[in-house]
Amino acid sequence: MRKWIIGILVVLVAAGVIFWATADKDMRRLITNMPTDRNVLFWSIPQRDAAFRMIDRIPLLTKSRVISAGKVVYTLPKGPSLNVGIDVDAYMKEQRTAGLVIIQDGKIRLEKYGLDFSGEGRWTSFSVAKSFTSTLVGAAIKDGYIKSVNDKVSDYIPDLKGSVYDDVTIRQLLTMTSGVQWNEDYADPKSDVALFDAHKAEPGVDVTVSYMRKLKRESPPGAKWVYKTGETNLVGALVGSATKKNLSDYLSEKIWRPFGMEQDATWILGSTGHEISGCCLQASTRDFARFGLFILGGGVAEGKPVLPDGWIVEATTKLAETSEAGYGYGYQWWILNDGVYEARGIFGQGILIDPRRKLVIASNSNWPQATDSQGGDQDKKRFAFYKQVQLAVDKEAKIIK
Repeated sequence: MRKWIIGILVVLVAAGVIFWATADKDMRRLITNMPTDRNVLFWSIPQRDAAFRMIDRIPLLTKSRVISAGKVVYTLPKGPSLNVGIDVDAYMKEQRTAGLVIIQDGKIRLEKYGLDFSGEGRWTSFSVAKSFTSTLVGAAIKDGYIKSVNDKVSDYIPDLKGSVYDDVTIRQLLTMTSGVQWNEDYADPKSDVALFDAHKAEPGVDVTVSYMRKLKRESPPGAKWVYKTGETNLVGALVGSATKKNLSDYLSEKIWRPFGMEQDATWILGSTGHEISGCCLQASTRDFARFGLFILGGGVAEGKPVLPDGWIVEATTKLAETSEAGYGYGYQWWILNDGVYEARGIFGQGILIDPRRKLVIASNSNWPQATDSQGGDQDKKRFAFYKQVQLAVDKEAKIIK
């Protein structure tokens, strides 16, 4: 018996040595900084550094679905280097930025990487995924799966009938004006945003639907804006129910393949097998930038409109006032007063789109905290960087004229 046990131990040790020797550097980093639970809000900085580039390769914590790219890649030609007017390397270090891609007038004007990340890797999106999800609503309307944003949410998610969402429209869900009570405090382990993903769903019910249908109302539908990640998950459940397709396949079909994304992406799944559509889409920084170009170009892929006429204008118009100074909210887009709009995710993920300057800025980071509300000023400094880039583009335009 003793020899048998020793033999098993020798085999296990040998297997471990072989695995470590053949593992790539990202896998080694993950193994030495493995998160111990699913709640990313309370991981350490080293754990996030390791997992944000590998979250779709942690089967013990997450399951994911592939968003397939096609064979034809949307070319991103290099333009002249943009003189931003500041030390970009120092900015990225302070921001803990993994990837930064600036595209102006269809050309890459700046592309840099940090945190030992590269253009070949995938980084998680967090709430940047919300803007992808809302865009799929537009695609589903264009395809005839959804009649109108004025339809009731419960018409497409029958398990919400009789709940507080019974009188909420798709438009109110998209603009986060449902009037449903919700706590999005990332520092509070008892907040809705911290608890809903771990909720144990009732048999046969999507986990988000199961959690959300038990919530209470705090104001009439349409009267008040409150940021609710759970509601974007409901948007995803609605698109899946209407199209009878999972979000990953639908995103691949409508945008990822026909527009020419460079790499496969992935989308993390909830406990009941649906994409966590308010979060957790993994892609390369260049492909996040390409999505910005897709939107900037009017939502056209392979020469065909993917979205209804006027969808992007409506989606990126300020439809609700927010609690953040200077920002309004559209269909899961953050709207500024000057026609600029953003997809934003915690810990420093973002896509800024500036139509007037034909500008897209995609960035992936691992800030020390989720948002400035938890301390720090990374979001404020990133906004200042955006302004610096816009100023640099404007200066160039004056010189050319």
